[in-house]
Amino acid sequence: MTSHLPMTSRLPCSWAARLLILLGLLFAALQGVQAKSYGEIEQQRIDLVFPRADSPSEPQGEYKVRTLSSGDEVLGYVFQSLDVIDIPAYSGKPINMQVILDSAGVIQDAYVLEHHEPILLIGIPEAKLHAFNAKYQGIKVNQRVVVGRSSDPNAVTVDAVTGATVTVMVVNEVVMRAAHTVAVALGLVEENAGLAQKPATLRDDLYQPADWTQLTGNGAIRRLHLTRGQVDQAFKGSEAEGIEEASPEQVDDTFIDLYTAHLNAPTIGRNLLGDNQYRLLMASLKPGEQAIAVLGSGDYSFKGSGYVRGGIFDRVQLRQFGTTISFHDRDFERLSDVYAEGMPDFGEMAIFIVREPYGFDPGSPWTLELLVKRQTGPISGIFSSFELAYQMPEEYLERPQPTAAELAAIEEANRPLWLNIWYQKSFQIGVILIALLLLTMILFLQDKFTQRPHFLHWLRRGYLIFTVVFIGWYALGQLSVVNVLTFVHALVQDFRWELFLTDPIIFIIWTFTAASILLWGRGVFCGWLCPFGALQELINEAARKLKIPQYELPFALHERLWAIKYIILLLLFGLSLESLSTAERFAEVEPFKTAITLKFDRQWWFVLYAVLLLVINIFTRKVYCRYVCPLGAALAIPSKFRLFDWLKRRKECGNPCQLCAKECEIQAIHPDGHINANECHYCLDCQMTYHNDDKCPPLILKQKKRSKQAPVSAQLIPVVQVVVPERAP
Repeated sequence: MTSHLPMTSRLPCSWAARLLILLGLLFAALQGVQAKSYGEIEQQRIDLVFPRADSPSEPQGEYKVRTLSSGDEVLGYVFQSLDVIDIPAYSGKPINMQVILDSAGVIQDAYVLEHHEPILLIGIPEAKLHAFNAKYQGIKVNQRVVVGRSSDPNAVTVDAVTGATVTVMVVNEVVMRAAHTVAVALGLVEENAGLAQKPATLRDDLYQPADWTQLTGNGAIRRLHLTRGQVDQAFKGSEAEGIEEASPEQVDDTFIDLYTAHLNAPTIGRNLLGDNQYRLLMASLKPGEQAIAVLGSGDYSFKGSGYVRGGIFDRVQLRQFGTTISFHDRDFERLSDVYAEGMPDFGEMAIFIVREPYGFDPGSPWTLELLVKRQTGPISGIFSSFELAYQMPEEYLERPQPTAAELAAIEEANRPLWLNIWYQKSFQIGVILIALLLLTMILFLQDKFTQRPHFLHWLRRGYLIFTVVFIGWYALGQLSVVNVLTFVHALVQDFRWELFLTDPIIFIIWTFTAASILLWGRGVFCGWLCPFGALQELINEAARKLKIPQYELPFALHERLWAIKYIILLLLFGLSLESLSTAERFAEVEPFKTAITLKFDRQWWFVLYAVLLLVINIFTRKVYCRYVCPLGAALAIPSKFRLFDWLKRRKECGNPCQLCAKECEIQAIHPDGHINANECHYCLDCQMTYHNDDKCPPLILKQKKRSKQAPVSAQLIPVVQVVVPERAP
């Protein structure tokens, strides 16, 4: 397509585009955010949570976790989230937080150390973000926390920060995922402890005859075999090293040969105990109680010779989901007869009862811990623990099917963050898509709509009101030059789709804007979808209705002032190469955050600036959009590559007719008659004139010419009347 722009209007875009490309290449060398020291604030948060803690240890492990202790007592752990997880926030940069856990895996503090969120840099006070973070105190790392509402009845819900929903949802993801990852690595919680699931039940209707070999083969009976050498090795490097050690000839001797089985399952219990003994045992158990058989042989007794009535078995204990279950004498039953064919001889056998209050889940893994103690003094000793893991064979279990609500909660928990945001904003997304479909229909059928100017005027006013109220103030869909800078930075750094998908309204409008630029130019967004632009236009139209005088600059000065917005764009981009945060602060040249996102709820100087622009707009339409807006400049640059020229012109436009140029309320039509697509806001007023037979001078002139050239047959022909005299009588 051949451009009709004069040299004065083409020049800013050409050198701007070249400079943007050059600066973009230079920017590729910049590095991302890294975890680092933040001075005294880190220690202040630690002192606030654990005032009696000693100095933190050196960072240890993959996640650089520092231990907080008081003497020999471990109080908790502290780490930075950026050492654990890297989730981009709205700005494209990750949020770095310091998280403090206690020794039980409970969050005691979550504090934002660094962020680059534009809505929080200058806008919403950071105190609101810190107040949001304070809600995590006391939450276990294996709990599920949802911002807003959730279909999961077990989830902890927290309210969002108005105007920064995406940011706090990222904060929530960072805190909970990082805390759970570190807690699992430290052994504070089980890896899957956060998965909400109903306990399984044992199938009491399933019984299959089985011998010892079959029960050990399918895992119904589990074994732990320890030699004396293995036990000696466990005490190496401790004070107990060398105590009671085996001689070289004894290292392979059996220390203990230990077996365990869960007796409640009929196939296990009946085959081991026999029908009568199994029936009596099950009859003695209360609902929810479980019977665990422990069988052992070798030099070491799992019951221990120091056990007395009323005491606790100090050599065996059971652990599930991080809960340790100790056995008292009342939980112990003697086992003398075992009937499974092929079983070895055992020196001692016992049944231990897991009582109902522990909430034992038969279908989940559990561990039998064998504690071996060696005396290092008259009253002192060191323990070493050996674990025998157990998992009930799946064939003996019946797992409850999740309800529809539980399935929905599981699906919600497993969805990525950006997808959950899309689900939460489904109403807004639906309305926006319908509105964009309507706009697309208007644009494609513009020739039909512009032939009905009265209807199109009211349709456009209604759409502008929708843009301000719904897209801007309700859905917070105001695009910004910050989005452009973020996109450019993402292209030359680490591009990730989830960065842009976390705000569905902005993503949808950006996608539509990108497509509309290729088809129609920047005018579709600036004239129809920009909430601040729509607010200006509605205010100016009201001013015109009230007969407030309007003022326009001479066109020669007007077209030179266009360059201001390109200069502002380049300055902001240059600042972003040094610091995106600094560029975001200077991007306050846009009044969008004040007037739209925060609805004028800001410091007085920001409100004064936005109101001043709107007051100027009363007398001269959309001054900010014409001369200052860096977002408009950024959208105008790719508009040079639009594929079609949809706005129609006549050969008489500009010479001699100047009607459209004089009526264009933002002076986007040059005196020579051509439309500057870089400045046009696609209001379609000129197209209404183009199709108006009673307003467009070329059309009126053609009508007059046609009327003068009417055919001769249609003209009046004079009639001659002949009078014949009467005859005389």
